[in-house]
Amino acid sequence: MDLYTHNALHLSKLTTKNYSTSFSLGVSLLQKEYRLPIYGIYGFVRVADEIVDTFHDQNKERKLAEFRKDTFQSIEDGMSTNPILHAFQWVVNEYGIDARLIDAFLVSMEMDLSKKEYTPEEFKQYVYGSAEVVGLMCLRVFYKGQDEAYEALIPPARKLGEAFQKINFLRDIQSDYEERGRFYFPGVEMHTFNNTTKNLIEQDIQKDFDEAYSGVKKLNNASRLGVLVSYTYYRRLFDKIRKTDASNIFKKRYRISNVRKIWILVQSAIAVKLGIK
Repeated sequence: MDLYTHNALHLSKLTTKNYSTSFSLGVSLLQKEYRLPIYGIYGFVRVADEIVDTFHDQNKERKLAEFRKDTFQSIEDGMSTNPILHAFQWVVNEYGIDARLIDAFLVSMEMDLSKKEYTPEEFKQYVYGSAEVVGLMCLRVFYKGQDEAYEALIPPARKLGEAFQKINFLRDIQSDYEERGRFYFPGVEMHTFNNTTKNLIEQDIQKDFDEAYSGVKKLNNASRLGVLVSYTYYRRLFDKIRKTDASNIFKKRYRISNVRKIWILVQSAIAVKLGIK
């Protein structure tokens, strides 16, 4: 790897650590060869998300369109003067990530610029592009050149991304609505969101988790611990949200303490050592 690419990937690593301690923890537990590529994916995803969520004083549509164009141009050229895009194009070209996954992700980001409420079909499309495909990109890194193993793990990998995203929607339901005017869950309105609707959403998430876990158990040894930590973190976060009244979801953003994160790490390491049950 040349110095410029190495530097670009480390900038994506720094971006990941600055934005998500939880994700960084999971990545740090992967086999070393996987870490920088996964950071490269996260850096790309993070910048796109920043464009649509925080660049309020900018023309977001134009910025995202430029970002889309520059992304695919960098992949074609095999380089970019934007370090984050250079790191991402290296991952895409090195691991053979399908361009359709990238396009689906960017389409979901574009939906965030205009969509405020979602039909069931739009919700499914958005979750696929914003979360499921990111998991599939990571899965491709874990199974470079192993198409049969990769294909077999696609369904549970998608379910894991789906579960994570739905929990994010519940956790961020207040800020998404008050700061961005978004409400993702179809057929539900703010004034009708109650314990009944919350329980229905949670039942759906539980099914996603159940299907995803079968895939976590089948991951190769080099990636299993890192993914299991992320899986367990979101399960614990889900448990906290599930135990609270629907009205409280709008009052605070639920999180897992750093001490609890360390305990999750220890538990997960023991589980992998003994064999996941």
